[in-house]
Amino acid sequence: MDIPLDPLPSPSITPVPLLSEWMTRAELARELCVTEDTLGRWHRQRKGPSSVKAGRRVLYRRSSVLAWIDAQEQDPSPDTQRPVRSRGRR
Repeated sequence: MDIPLDPLPSPSITPVPLLSEWMTRAELARELCVTEDTLGRWHRQRKGPSSVKAGRRVLYRRSSVLAWIDAQEQDPSPDTQRPVRSRGRR
């Protein structure tokens, strides 16, 4: 009696890539229009989005990047605006 084994997953189940929720430093730099060096500097200064290191790769969780971008948003209310400085002599 041979029992047939189905080695392939059913077509209705699509496997999700392991790192689909993560992006590399190069991908994030391209999205933000900054250099990879800038992201590295932000990381050292603890200014940029949080990241993890997997081997030699630095990875950013997409949801963390979006949260960091949201946190950068500023509401220019009259109390927080800096005075406009005139240029030239007075």
